[in-house]
Amino acid sequence: MMFKPLFIFLLFVLFSLSVKADKLPSDSVPTVNETTFNNIDSLVSLWYNKQLSPGDDTSFVVEDFSDSLDIPAFTDSVYQARLAAMPMIIELSYNNIVRNYIHMYTNKRRDLVETMLGLSDYYFPIFEEILDAKGMPLELKYLPVIESALNPNAVSRVGATGMWQFMYYTGKMYKLEINSMVDERRDPIKASYAAVEFLLDLYDIYHDWVLVIAAYNCGPGNVNKAIRRSGGKRDYWDIYYRLPRETRGYVPAFIAAAYVMNYYKEHNLTPKQSTLPIHCDTLMINEKIHLEQISQVMNIPIDELRSLNPQYRRDIIPGNTKTYALRLPFNETTRFIDLQDSIIAYNDSIYFNPEALSKSPQYSSGTPGAVPANHEKLVYTVKSGDNLGFIAQWYGVSVSDLRYWNYLHDNTIRSGQKLAVYISKSTAAKYRDINSMSFAQKQASIGKTVKETKSVPAEELKSGEYELYTVKRGDTLWDIARLYPGITDTDIMRWNGIDNARNISVGQKLKIKTKS
Repeated sequence: MMFKPLFIFLLFVLFSLSVKADKLPSDSVPTVNETTFNNIDSLVSLWYNKQLSPGDDTSFVVEDFSDSLDIPAFTDSVYQARLAAMPMIIELSYNNIVRNYIHMYTNKRRDLVETMLGLSDYYFPIFEEILDAKGMPLELKYLPVIESALNPNAVSRVGATGMWQFMYYTGKMYKLEINSMVDERRDPIKASYAAVEFLLDLYDIYHDWVLVIAAYNCGPGNVNKAIRRSGGKRDYWDIYYRLPRETRGYVPAFIAAAYVMNYYKEHNLTPKQSTLPIHCDTLMINEKIHLEQISQVMNIPIDELRSLNPQYRRDIIPGNTKTYALRLPFNETTRFIDLQDSIIAYNDSIYFNPEALSKSPQYSSGTPGAVPANHEKLVYTVKSGDNLGFIAQWYGVSVSDLRYWNYLHDNTIRSGQKLAVYISKSTAAKYRDINSMSFAQKQASIGKTVKETKSVPAEELKSGEYELYTVKRGDTLWDIARLYPGITDTDIMRWNGIDNARNISVGQKLKIKTKS
């Protein structure tokens, strides 16, 4: 068609103007670009990761703090063999960069991975059906894992929205409706169709899926620039150092995500059960309906309706203007049809009062610092030796939520810092005294005892068999092990009698066996 070259040209122009700012290179990026993971963590919103008290029916992900943490270590040959065994069209290369991203997922981001594993039962079939209809590689379903951590309400700091992280103009180009009432970038189904079209357009340019993935992240202009600067080479790894720094981590993160989502059991990762209904049906609505009307008449939790229909920004389906989709649990569709007249009539003068509509807040759990409804704000003062992992467990929330509520870009906190924590009003009393408790009391509140740190026998230190390492703020056992060639985090746990890799504290002395 004559329009195709013009369309691709416009695609180049669009991306040269509106590449996501949080995807641009930074001045210093480590071997494993933690910015990628921090961006992902910041998008893990209150929508599904509330971690409220047991029995609270508004919690959509069931947390498990059982912490039987035995993190196995594998050789490069094992990783290579596993990647080679995966039935995929896209080449899953293996090198030190990919290995470091696999370790990042399986060591530092275990909670995040377990959350996404639980949600994948609901979302992956949607992606697979749409990809399969276009004859595309099904492994592209892992792109939303690294884009948004499978959160349809994710909003980046520059406005990229939804699971596939569409910017406003890109979404409009691919015919997604975006207005004050509806944002189809948040619709897992419509946004997936748009993403597939976008990926196909990129494939028309490169005919290489790995380059397509890179271009999805930084735009075709940056990929073309890297190709030109490398003398026309079109292999991703040949142009690796010519790409924006963060895009260098994007493809390795994709390969690592594909690996982890398939081999999570081998790393003792357990999916966190999601109560999103696996079997759903879609009804077409041509009346104006508020999700609260459906919730009240049908006794379906409002959070469940929002989760299944995240595209409605103010909980309103504006079916009086055109036909819109309503997604419901499969066993509720017939009942909705029977009750539809009652639902539409229920308190319509209240829900559609013009004054109420003008004051109603937009439902957007992707906005940093947003306060969950029906929650109480508690304030915790950081003590010496605290870390976000400890604080999250004491309050029964997630590390991602703590960062989200307090505008933290990473896990760095300082003694004396005040942190806001939002707890369900029904259980807030249980946590009000946490701030005044001793460390031992806080650990006891979650069923853990503080063990005395075993001292290293003086004769062992004198013999030179061990040396001591003092834990610094932000350290993990995996980080420490990397400082000593040939030593794994499991070795350090064994030498120091540590049962849980997360239970190390700033100032703690760890004995490290030196090579003979």
